[in-house]
Amino acid sequence: MIVSASYKTDIPAFYAEWFRRRLRAGFARMTNPYSGQVHEVDLSPAGCDGFVFWTRNALPFLDTLAEAQARGFPFIVQYTVTGYPRALEASVVAAEHSLKAMHELARTYGQEAVVWRYDPVMLTSLTPPDWHRVNFARLARELRGACDEVVFSFAHIYDKTRRNTDRAAARHGFSWWNPADGEKIGLLEELAGIAAEEGFTPTLCAQPQLLREPLFTPLSAARCIDAGRLSRVAGREIAAPTKGNRPGCLCARARDIGAYDTCPHGCVYCYAVQRPDTAKHRYRKHDPESEFLVTPGRGVEKA
Repeated sequence: MIVSASYKTDIPAFYAEWFRRRLRAGFARMTNPYSGQVHEVDLSPAGCDGFVFWTRNALPFLDTLAEAQARGFPFIVQYTVTGYPRALEASVVAAEHSLKAMHELARTYGQEAVVWRYDPVMLTSLTPPDWHRVNFARLARELRGACDEVVFSFAHIYDKTRRNTDRAAARHGFSWWNPADGEKIGLLEELAGIAAEEGFTPTLCAQPQLLREPLFTPLSAARCIDAGRLSRVAGREIAAPTKGNRPGCLCARARDIGAYDTCPHGCVYCYAVQRPDTAKHRYRKHDPESEFLVTPGRGVEKA
């Protein structure tokens, strides 16, 4: 089984000590956020084929990655770098720190172990299309050689993301919009073209409706939990069936050990945080010795 750590929160940035303890223990427990059922996830070499880590800041996790490799686990780091203004990403480290970290990961573990995520693409008065063209081109130049793929998506606007983004817009004085598919496709074409010129394979995460129009750049559907890439990192075949998390998702079957409402990065568009104050509170109350990232019955009160 491939283990995802985690698309629900940033374990490398905020929960490195907890993960290291669970790795040494050989298991973690997680609670299904919908059914409440508790699952034990095998983190031993016999039960775990490898990891996909999701982060915006791997620096606190470098020692843990070295330990995971020493224990024989292959891994991929899905690394988000957008360089957005603080009004949209209140507590994310500066892009320059992440650029350096990605190059360091590539030198240590190889390009195949690192995937750049420029997602979600968010259109606001602070980040209009022209801003994205310039910003993405700069990041792509600086990340050349650190990895070979960049993943795009446009923000999924759920009720919680709309609410959090509206609050931030009122607080910081910006406007935002969810563009029509034609506008999204046009911008994706341009960004994908820039990516290809800099040596990246551009892919799109779980938005097949934006791939239906004729495209003139090599943009294809992403496989974020990618058994093929993980196999190449491992130097052996890792078989896992495709089992997406939502329509259009081509991810391989995996078990995620994270928890919603636990990431304090403060990204207004985040689908995994319904209440930013709750996420900060859970982070402060987190017990690194627990078998759970969020111990059932603890850390759930409002701040």
